[in-house]
Amino acid sequence: MPEFIAFVWNVDPDIIKIGPLTIRYYGILFALSFYCGYNIIRSVFQREGKPESDLETLLTYMMVGTIAGARLGHCFFYDPGYYLSHPIKILMVWEGGLASHGGAIGILTAVYLYSRKRPEQPYLWLLDRIAITVALAGLFIRLGNFFNSEILGIPGDIPWAVIFERI
Repeated sequence: MPEFIAFVWNVDPDIIKIGPLTIRYYGILFALSFYCGYNIIRSVFQREGKPESDLETLLTYMMVGTIAGARLGHCFFYDPGYYLSHPIKILMVWEGGLASHGGAIGILTAVYLYSRKRPEQPYLWLLDRIAITVALAGLFIRLGNFFNSEILGIPGDIPWAVIFERI
């Protein structure tokens, strides 16, 4: 192993396996992003006098938008020919494949659809309020990618370079 490497990463991405069920760091962090985001937006709604009852609807829109957008983004940005030839595979999220830029498009679309039904919560007002939660979710999801040893950079010889032993 080269001398310059300061960090070797060899963490199992699975936290626990119970039969066919596997709980992974990525899934926990993904769910945590929605939980934290919900609580942040709840405090914003309370502070600005918006109905707290709208939060569950907004959360539902954002969850569907995020997951559907991220999956469709992966399928159609990275291998459209395959997924158009095997459309049932689009639904098989457990086989892997979410794209953050697809998730971003899904969120923008979901918030737009939500805001159309609530003129007192305009689109740009909502985007301004969810900016912190989306950034936080991005951090959690990238941490999940790190636990999965995904999204690698180029090989380097700098002291903070990381060796991903699982790759």
